[in-house]
Amino acid sequence: MSPLLRRDKSPSPKPSDRTVTLIGKPGCHLCDDAREVILRVTGELGAAFEERDITQDEALYRTYAEQIPVTLVDGRQHDFWRVDERRLRAALGA
Repeated sequence: MSPLLRRDKSPSPKPSDRTVTLIGKPGCHLCDDAREVILRVTGELGAAFEERDITQDEALYRTYAEQIPVTLVDGRQHDFWRVDERRLRAALGA
């Protein structure tokens, strides 16, 4: 069969196998808004949630200072500034 017609038959990860990371900083109202959406979605779907503070990590600060809040799904950048709930649910496979 042609490689172009072959499909990867490995199952997509379940939402409960995924991790959503919020990169932000204290006192950031957009971070508060993003956290609210992320907590609602991860809580409903069973995905893990973690939060990182750019004021405590120089590498994160250099990378994301102008984009916070930044949302990662399984370590890959998903969104920045605002979190779209439907888009996050889709990224988690819901």
